[in-house]
Amino acid sequence: MARRLLILALFVVGVGLIAFAGVHNLRSRKAAMQKAQESEVVLTKADAPADAGADPEAQPMLGKIAPQFTLVDVSGKKVSLSQFKGHPIVMNFWATYCGPCRLEMPWFQQLEGKYQAQGLVVLGLDQDEGMATREIADAAKKVGVSYPILLPDDKVASSYQLGDYLPETIYIDKNGKVVDQTVGAHSKDELEADIQKAIGAGAA
Repeated sequence: MARRLLILALFVVGVGLIAFAGVHNLRSRKAAMQKAQESEVVLTKADAPADAGADPEAQPMLGKIAPQFTLVDVSGKKVSLSQFKGHPIVMNFWATYCGPCRLEMPWFQQLEGKYQAQGLVVLGLDQDEGMATREIADAAKKVGVSYPILLPDDKVASSYQLGDYLPETIYIDKNGKVVDQTVGAHSKDELEADIQKAIGAGAA
């Protein structure tokens, strides 16, 4: 009888170890997948591509002075690029249907807070067509961002020569010059490096 109980106990322990190993393995794989996702450059095809062509590596604005604009944010307030003169600026073109955009937007929010002392400004320029303002505002709120979300304007997209993919991000130094132009959702470390470039270039 004691032998049977011992065998049964060993069997239960063995099953428990196998189950634990399976759960641990699942968690490890999920963590690895999340880490890989954070470092992967991902793109979403834009609903209304501009005329800059389909090359996601193109940087037509690099080294140029950022074109001025005035747009309306989701609260109905007018926001002009000129009001942030002397600040390093991140202009993130996104859309509510863009999964990669939702991945990186919270990172921009965190980095804006981190570099607040350096005057960093983050602007989210929505690229949805025919989307109600409330839906755009709700989508931004859902991903946890509080920086200004500006409503779509084809003239702005054209002046910045946007390509066919989202997200697309323009980094502007304190002198108003574009120091980087990237396409796709990059890792948080890469976003921070580009922000530091904008801050450093403006101070040089």
